[in-house]
Amino acid sequence: MDKGTLVMMHGMTGTSEKMEDLARRLTPDGWSTLCPQAKIVHPTRGGFAWWLFEGAISKEESMTQMEQSLSEVLEILPDGPIIVGGFSQGGAMASALLGTEASNSIVGLVLIATKTARPDELRGTIPFLKPRPVAWMHGERDHLVPLDVGREHIEIFEEAGWPVVRFEHEKGHMVNLNQFEEMREEVSSMAGNVRDNR
Repeated sequence: MDKGTLVMMHGMTGTSEKMEDLARRLTPDGWSTLCPQAKIVHPTRGGFAWWLFEGAISKEESMTQMEQSLSEVLEILPDGPIIVGGFSQGGAMASALLGTEASNSIVGLVLIATKTARPDELRGTIPFLKPRPVAWMHGERDHLVPLDVGREHIEIFEEAGWPVVRFEHEKGHMVNLNQFEEMREEVSSMAGNVRDNR
């Protein structure tokens, strides 16, 4: 029987298949891997999105799409402890899950090249939750999610007293493989702390 599940979500225009290789390499020993697939087809760039950004649609539609995507992910989450994470838009989904009924099962987060989609809600939610470890990775040259925007996201956790390990790098909107092993160790540490978190 698996000890828990690492749930990793792809970014905008990504697929679950593209996320799977990275996720499997991050998955702690004895844990299973789940890479949900977004259902909104990106209208111009192919691949899938958890929601479309304002400009393509209204802010209200955008948030409705996000809520729908969160509901769909909640339906497929397994029982037992989960570490949630994702790349770019998938990372925003991961932190948004803290505001759902899944929050009690979440024992850690892995946030890569991402930002918060709903900062006010996140600020209002996490002070009332038991702190869990967060592994955060972001590049100085990220042109899609600027570093200062990424820092704003992770500072919400730090200000609430959550233990954060930062992996900043000099590259762009990507996973920095030079820090991958350290991040993998961090995720394994989250899994090892499950008994303490429950």
